[in-house]
Amino acid sequence: SSDTALVNLLVLSFSNAGMKEKNSATTASTLGRILATCSKQAKDYGSCVASIVHEIEKDLCLKQFLALKSCMQHTVKIMSPRPSSSQTSVGSGALSHAYIQHPSLRCNVPESRGLFYDDANRLLICVTSSQVFSWETATFNPDVSPSVDSIPEGPILSVRFSLDKKVIAVQRSDCEIQFFHRETKQTLTHKCRAGSESLLGFFWSDSPLCDLAVVKTSGMDLFACDSAMNLRLVETKKVNVNWYIYTHESRLVLLASGLQCKTITGFQLSTAGVVRLPKFEMTLASTESNSKPIISAGDVHLVTVYGRIYCVQVDMEAMLLHTYRFYRDAVVQQGSLPIYSSKLSVSVVDNLLLVHQIDAKVVIIYDLFVDSRAPVSAPLPLLWRGYQGSDTSPQAASKENESPESSTSSENIVMYEDAWTFLVPDLILDQTNKVLWRVHLDLEASWLAISASSSDRTSLLEFLQRRKLEANKAKQLCLGIARALILERRPATQVTQAIDVLVTAYSYSVKAGIYKELKNGKTTATIPTNDGASPDNERGRASGSSLDEEEEEVEMNLPSGPADEQQESQLSSPAISPDELYKFVFASVEEMMVEESDYLVAIITEFLRSISAEKLKVDLNIYVMTIRLLARSKRFAELSLFTANKIIEPSKEVALQLLESGGQDPRVRKLGLDMLRQLSLHHEYISSLVQDGYYLEALRYAQKRKVTSVRSSLFLEAAFASNDMQHLAAILRVLSELIPGFKETSEYYTFHGLLNETSSSVAV
Repeated sequence: SSDTALVNLLVLSFSNAGMKEKNSATTASTLGRILATCSKQAKDYGSCVASIVHEIEKDLCLKQFLALKSCMQHTVKIMSPRPSSSQTSVGSGALSHAYIQHPSLRCNVPESRGLFYDDANRLLICVTSSQVFSWETATFNPDVSPSVDSIPEGPILSVRFSLDKKVIAVQRSDCEIQFFHRETKQTLTHKCRAGSESLLGFFWSDSPLCDLAVVKTSGMDLFACDSAMNLRLVETKKVNVNWYIYTHESRLVLLASGLQCKTITGFQLSTAGVVRLPKFEMTLASTESNSKPIISAGDVHLVTVYGRIYCVQVDMEAMLLHTYRFYRDAVVQQGSLPIYSSKLSVSVVDNLLLVHQIDAKVVIIYDLFVDSRAPVSAPLPLLWRGYQGSDTSPQAASKENESPESSTSSENIVMYEDAWTFLVPDLILDQTNKVLWRVHLDLEASWLAISASSSDRTSLLEFLQRRKLEANKAKQLCLGIARALILERRPATQVTQAIDVLVTAYSYSVKAGIYKELKNGKTTATIPTNDGASPDNERGRASGSSLDEEEEEVEMNLPSGPADEQQESQLSSPAISPDELYKFVFASVEEMMVEESDYLVAIITEFLRSISAEKLKVDLNIYVMTIRLLARSKRFAELSLFTANKIIEPSKEVALQLLESGGQDPRVRKLGLDMLRQLSLHHEYISSLVQDGYYLEALRYAQKRKVTSVRSSLFLEAAFASNDMQHLAAILRVLSELIPGFKETSEYYTFHGLLNETSSSVAV
């Protein structure tokens, strides 16, 4: 079974590699792709050099050369896999999308009897015969000293702190729990009926109904606990229990019963009370050699992704990982994922399900949001990474290239050793080295791996827009993909789909309150109004659920933790505003698309359509660019239609660009003048009329609208420059009537004198 799994894993890897080869075959070699992408710039540069090679030029076609250089650098950049600049991977040296990071949280306690993890308080706990050491894992700071509490000597099966951290509860045996008050040193012992039932475990709750839940083979007892540690039985849930699992993140406990432990009863102990979920049967295949397989607690994991609670269950006989989604009044099997190892575990990082194929020592990543059995990318190893920083010294390089099996900071790291315990959502407890690791996702490596196995850039952008932990990096990768699609001259429909993804994601962020539009057109991040809200949640409810809309999901309660950490998580968003799309995509490619302005206009037009559909504010610069591109390709008729049909919205900036572009076509310049007049931009309209030589019309307009902000000398200078003394006399006459006291100004005397000198026959 294990050999078959490894063969299947190799097939999966080679199938992804085959897809990569198929894609690369269409672009030939790296050099061929660069030449294909930058052929226009290369041709322009070559033509320019050839035309002046006999001359001595200082810049030697510098502009064309820089355009070619920029295109080639960009193409190489998007094609070249590169590790993160601040983190160096060690081990196999291969690309990997998941890693553990030095330094770990180390437990250097002599005579340690074991390590435990309290997920409710996020504490790493180390115990000796009479002491309890605890470290905060939320900040994951290895330099912080642990808290130390003394307890009576005795066996320790499990340890958990109360949610207010005032009481330590220690399970001593299968029938006894002891409670120790950290301040008063008071001790309390709770025992179940020996012989008739066994104590399986316990956990603290923030439900208003109870403070403590004790799980036994006969069911679950719910207790209220006061400040004096007096326990009062509130309710008993009678169920035959073989084993249970619980996570404070979901507030959900699953109780397994039956001969094969596949009958599951669930309760959620949330702030809304205790909710009993429908009983359900887990799927379990059978074979001739094992007709009645049994599910163990290690085969079942509770995970929370995109605010949804899932149960993932290993079916080793079928070599499948079954997934179940919890609703308030239903539990629905969502599908099954193939597994390739006889031993596996799971982690959740940034809403992605990481399936650790322990025998094969690789990680396969799934995005449950897309409802697909296909992994995000090919299987890749879990790597260990050294210190963060920019130290590039030979000593540092030597240290970073050590094998993970070697000693590094006194840690003998063996990937996926038997002593590893995977803790939901993203921790690994290494009992051998007495350390706690956190699993990280390398977003850039994931992007490269997905790019290698699929040419679907739209799906890649959707994947990146769902990432929160490295929001800024996700944003930069999305911008790079959008630029590359345009520079590679991908079909306009494909580019449009990509832009639609980015616009829709930003629109949701604004509506959800993650981004708030300001008066200056910029955006800022704000805390969402609903905890755990995300575009993935809303879209998932609309399209991803197979249940009726009235069926509710299990209430999601976020774990308690430092306020700063929760706020930082809520503020993270990779959404890209229209202003950013203009600055970092369209404006950055404009120079390199000089000869293909029609292509760029088609893309921008679809971008404007998408913006309009989402009712978002458009950066005026995008309109200005559109006018510039249309004028450059002499598409003046289309430019008129764009303006008349309000595809290009009227504004001062748009009108001035129409005037500038109208130097080649009087119809376009007239559009600019008409827009200035419609917007009541009197000063700009009058100045433009005078510039065109229509100073009399401008003066009449100023007289009619009673515009006094325009300098009178503007009209007089224009009339004098035309050598039409009758016009000059008329303007002097109108200004004298329009402006009280004008005949006493220096301007009047100056131009009246010039008029008399030039033509004494004209009366004023």
